[in-house]
Amino acid sequence: MKILQSLWTGLWGQAYLLLILTTLMWGGNAIAGRLAVGEVSPMLLTCIRWIIVVAILGPLVGRQVVSEWAKIRPRWLYTILMGASGFTAFNALFYAAAYHTSAVNLTIFQGAIPVLVLIGTILFFGARVIPLQVLGMIVTILGVVLVSVKADWEVLKTLSLNIGDVWMLVACVFYAGYTLGLRRRPPVSGLVFFAALAGVAFLTSLPPLAVEIAQGAAQWPTGKGWLILLYIGLFPSLLSQIFFIRGVELIGPARAGLFVNLVPVFGALLAVLLLGEPFAFYHALGLFLVLGGIWLAERK
Repeated sequence: MKILQSLWTGLWGQAYLLLILTTLMWGGNAIAGRLAVGEVSPMLLTCIRWIIVVAILGPLVGRQVVSEWAKIRPRWLYTILMGASGFTAFNALFYAAAYHTSAVNLTIFQGAIPVLVLIGTILFFGARVIPLQVLGMIVTILGVVLVSVKADWEVLKTLSLNIGDVWMLVACVFYAGYTLGLRRRPPVSGLVFFAALAGVAFLTSLPPLAVEIAQGAAQWPTGKGWLILLYIGLFPSLLSQIFFIRGVELIGPARAGLFVNLVPVFGALLAVLLLGEPFAFYHALGLFLVLGGIWLAERK
């Protein structure tokens, strides 16, 4: 038990490792999102994932949330907006977009999040951006696009926007706003704040679920759907969000946001391992460019 506690304490202070693990789990979420098509409807998936998180966090930190509610209550509108935008809106739009657009488009558009975060940091927080940060961002985006188009630049010429692409772009705006908002969270621990956000995410997922049911589009999870939900609930929804909040706390939203570029790279690598897709040279080159870009941006 002491060994596990020591490992957790050591991990808690390692921003880069926390953010790499976060993006690895988010890359798995991209795979899960594609696998969920036909197994569970998007709004039901979004709602149940937060039921799982609340059910786990309630017994663990429920009393802490109650005891620290006085610190959260003055920021109740902020808390609702953060949970609704970063958790409910982003995930609902992401899973809905998976029904209408290609995996290539989904991965490319996620590369917009670090750019939006960096722009927001400059506009809203007056942050100064050094040339190495800009260069690092360009290199990481190049790596993302390389992996997304499988090193075939002709693919870019055939890309066209559809409603799924629009939903994904809007989702990226929501998550960029959430990332920036973490900088001004209430003076409570990351776990307590996340528990409050998870509760908000569950409540705000109910209205779109009601619309989905009213339209007759709701699909109860199949056996495979429940396995996908279990993974999504435990890792992309629970652990990764806690790790991301801590990563932003340690190094700030602009630097932490840059790691989001690892999501499509990890997604491609997981597709190789889990879906049997071939490992190609562009996978290795893309990962090298993304990691190299992050290294450049982090040098100063």
